[in-house]
Amino acid sequence: MPFGNIGIGGLLLILVVVLIMFGPSKLPELGRAFGRTLSEFKSSTRGLMSDDKDAESKPEDTKKS
Repeated sequence: MPFGNIGIGGLLLILVVVLIMFGPSKLPELGRAFGRTLSEFKSSTRGLMSDDKDAESKPEDTKKS
């Protein structure tokens, strides 16, 4: 189970509390913001990973003239 010991009942309770706190009109906006945040995080981590691979594949010239 990906949520540890929460279970279905606990997850439903959390969703109901979030719905009460933010209201049904605000939930789509929160979902979009959360999705954008995750996609930006993924793209930045991919960028860091590709930068690391580029640094490993291109050894720097250490000869001094």
